[in-house]
Amino acid sequence: MLTRKQRDLLVLIHERMQTGEVAPSFDEMKDALGLKSKSGVHRLISALVERGYLERLPHRARALEVKKLPEGYKPDGADSSAAAAQTRAIASVYEDARMAAPPPANNFAQIPLHGKIAAGTPIEAIRDEETLIDVPPQMLGSGEHYALRVDGDSMIKAGINDHDIVIIRNTTTAENGTIVVALIDDSEVTLKRFRKSGNKIILEPENDDYEPRVLEPERVKIQGRLVSLYRTYH
Repeated sequence: MLTRKQRDLLVLIHERMQTGEVAPSFDEMKDALGLKSKSGVHRLISALVERGYLERLPHRARALEVKKLPEGYKPDGADSSAAAAQTRAIASVYEDARMAAPPPANNFAQIPLHGKIAAGTPIEAIRDEETLIDVPPQMLGSGEHYALRVDGDSMIKAGINDHDIVIIRNTTTAENGTIVVALIDDSEVTLKRFRKSGNKIILEPENDDYEPRVLEPERVKIQGRLVSLYRTYH
């Protein structure tokens, strides 16, 4: 059974896409549901995806597809949830804004930038689900992705410099030799090359000034795998 907010958001997305074929923006969702920040919208969407009500489509901004509707929803608009009334109230306003705005950059995908990750001494990753960045689709693969800003120089021999933005595919598994986001002891997050040796996990830096970390498998959780790097020059 969906929570009230989950149901309201699902109906909002469905009814907006029925009229405009474009899912509402995070700002629109936040305002319609009376939420304080877009991080709440992100959590609601993730819950709906996990439960099979929504699907994220890769390589497109606002790329959501409604897979099923909540029990009791009336397709004729007679749904009694708050989202139905809110949708009708904001639809004309946002439609006017959408018509006046330049066409969306459909050749870019939007992914969340979750904050900094250490490439030296591990630090706790700072999750900021309100910050989105535009990424060319050729920099992504299948699945869900997020970005992290590198803090440190322990991966410079792999071409990853301090302040670079790394694009990470969300996964909990990794093969030997891949560069991963690893969570250590549920508190430290680091970007390192992953290797298995016997019953140990080795997190290897790409800088001779740093030593590999040899850890028990139960201390390490894979949070994602590096797929590309996003660099700007100032």
